[in-house]
Amino acid sequence: MDAQTRETETASGVVPTLSPTRSPQTSPLQVAASIEYRFDVPFVAEMALREKQVQQNYRPIIAVHKWFARRPGTLFRALVLAEFGDRPLSEGFCLANELTGLHVADPFMGGGTPLLEANRVGCNVTGWDINPMAYWIVRQEIQQLDLDAYRQGAARVDRRLREKVGHLYQTRCEVCGDPQADVKYFLWVKMQPCVGCGEELRLFPGHLIAKDRRHPHNVFVCASCGGLTETEDRQSPGGCCHCGQPLTLNGPARRSRCQCPRCGADNHYPTPATGPPVHRMVAIEYQCSHCKPTHRGRFFKRPDGDDLTRYAEAEAAWASNTPRFVPDDSIPPGDETDRLHRWGYRHYREMFNPRQLLGLESICRHVAATEHAAVRGALATNLSDLLRYQNMLCRYDTMALKSLDIFSVHGFPVGLVQCESNLLGISAARAGSNVGSGGWSNIVNKFLRAKEYCAHPFEVTHHDRRKVVVSVSGEWIGEGAGRRVDLHCGSATEAELPPASLDAVFTDPPYFANVQYAELMDFCYVWLRRLVARDDPAFAAASTRHAEELTGNVTLARGFGHFTDGLAAVFRRMAIALKPGAPFAFTYHHNAIDAYFPVAVAMLDSGLTCTASLPCPAEMGGSIHINGTTSSIVDTVFVCRTTGRIKRHLLVETPAEITKLVVGDLGDLEIAGMRVTRGDARCITFGHLIRLAVWRLRDDWDGALPAGAKLGRVEEAVAALGGAEGVDTLLPSDVTQAVQRMTFAQESSPSRYREGDDEVSF
Repeated sequence: MDAQTRETETASGVVPTLSPTRSPQTSPLQVAASIEYRFDVPFVAEMALREKQVQQNYRPIIAVHKWFARRPGTLFRALVLAEFGDRPLSEGFCLANELTGLHVADPFMGGGTPLLEANRVGCNVTGWDINPMAYWIVRQEIQQLDLDAYRQGAARVDRRLREKVGHLYQTRCEVCGDPQADVKYFLWVKMQPCVGCGEELRLFPGHLIAKDRRHPHNVFVCASCGGLTETEDRQSPGGCCHCGQPLTLNGPARRSRCQCPRCGADNHYPTPATGPPVHRMVAIEYQCSHCKPTHRGRFFKRPDGDDLTRYAEAEAAWASNTPRFVPDDSIPPGDETDRLHRWGYRHYREMFNPRQLLGLESICRHVAATEHAAVRGALATNLSDLLRYQNMLCRYDTMALKSLDIFSVHGFPVGLVQCESNLLGISAARAGSNVGSGGWSNIVNKFLRAKEYCAHPFEVTHHDRRKVVVSVSGEWIGEGAGRRVDLHCGSATEAELPPASLDAVFTDPPYFANVQYAELMDFCYVWLRRLVARDDPAFAAASTRHAEELTGNVTLARGFGHFTDGLAAVFRRMAIALKPGAPFAFTYHHNAIDAYFPVAVAMLDSGLTCTASLPCPAEMGGSIHINGTTSSIVDTVFVCRTTGRIKRHLLVETPAEITKLVVGDLGDLEIAGMRVTRGDARCITFGHLIRLAVWRLRDDWDGALPAGAKLGRVEEAVAALGGAEGVDTLLPSDVTQAVQRMTFAQESSPSRYREGDDEVSF
């Protein structure tokens, strides 16, 4: 490291603190096509792969509040520095940069990653999002906050919460008898009366509640007596240690049917006509501070009489309560919310049990009474984020032994066994850490780390298998000191920007699919608006749903035409506002080629030419959405400009030539340590096909045609290039073989994008 670097020892390794270096302020024309020539795919891909495994460790800012499908911060930092930096990415990535005076916009800001990365290096930023939750989250991420005042406010809520409901989260330790052991999780099973005998029918899909991965034994609940038994053999668990009856791995409930073990009657579930599901507490995982030092594994127990009495106390307390903040909003129809309706949920409050409602109402009252406006907003954000763990749709991960929040998949999956987390949280011996997940203290600690990161951002690198945290002194996230931050809750189709006023647009636009972010985020919004509507007019509406939201939606009859027109309208606005030759760079990912056609139309309607389609990992391979599927974890980064130049050898025309480009990209990803798949090859192929189709169609494009006709023209251009099938047939089943076999793969980026004489201007 250079002379500006000083090293200090920390628990995680050597932490170099780097002094700022100012990048020269050059116009976009002077650094034309910088991304195309300086974006180092292997370097960025390796950083992005590591980040996506534990994203909060690399970008703690994301812990301010849940948002969906956040792209790697390292990717957008790389795009900004490739375009405006003054040194190769591998050299300048962990150095401080000062890009004051540049103006960067994001018309689909979502969780705010592009804006945060641009703001961090000193750019003025402007963002839009039609969803008020996205707008609020980005504002909370970037807004300045007095952390001492926040700590005091959060601690005050914690104290009052423990006074009111703390005893409701205690249980008797079955090892030492301590009556004040902390409950980590309550496990509940859905139940309904049998249609034959009228007895309680517990809808167990299986009786295994904990696997022997993070606990010495497998833990079963007995179908006969309800007791818990720990066993060595999961497949042949033997008999119950309490009643002697055989333990069974599989439960009676499967595929919406459950045979009564007593009378044999065939029962169907759910039964929405009877209202929301009824639950019975069946197990508790707890933490005993006295026994833990000498106890091997976790602590599990069957709920005893005191546990049931405490819950009855919570029920009675809630019944006598007059709520001021618990929402009574009904759940409107929708692609995702109809799942809730099928289970009898009609109001959002029905998705919580009385103990959760009692604690959440208490938090809301204390937050609302906070005088400091910024602190009140931060605490309200904490409450909103806490909701995803404090509801009766959370599930218990039997392998990881933790609560899975309601948004662990992007939907409202209603399971049969639910997990209730300790509302308060359990502090660990190490300061700032917690035992278990889903409590108030967990959320507060994550929020604090996020805001501390804003003041002192860092990068994480690896040297000789050792993680190194690099403090980037001189960069920070926030407002003031000459930086402008303009955030708008509204559609970017109505953005008012002067022509040629933007130095860059970096964004992650919505992709055409059935992930209904508005329907999901209403779950938090109906609570948050009761706390912040008085301070922010963005929360005036009853729902985050908007007619102009750019997603496919069966309920609202929104299809490709709606998506195409909306995307093109935004692209046109941004293209007019960009300085000549300035980049419009965005990520995109989908498993179907026709979902890319609207993207091509939007580029062509805006007069943009696609100069590069670069691959970058953007998902976590082990995620619930990706693991075990044929889906790709790779995004295409489309780089577009209204004027510029492109390497002639990238303007190919045949499937064989496109295959060479795809294999080259796969080779770059393998250099980064990624194990590439055919799904990755497919998405990379889609990117090149769209880039080439735009090049072919740009000269005689008619933007006045209806959306259907324009989509048809793109489809024809893609077919003329051989389509995805043309490339797919040239790749072996193991795409790694193609990478190893074709010497072209060795000509990895950035060599394929280096400047040279053989270029085409446009």
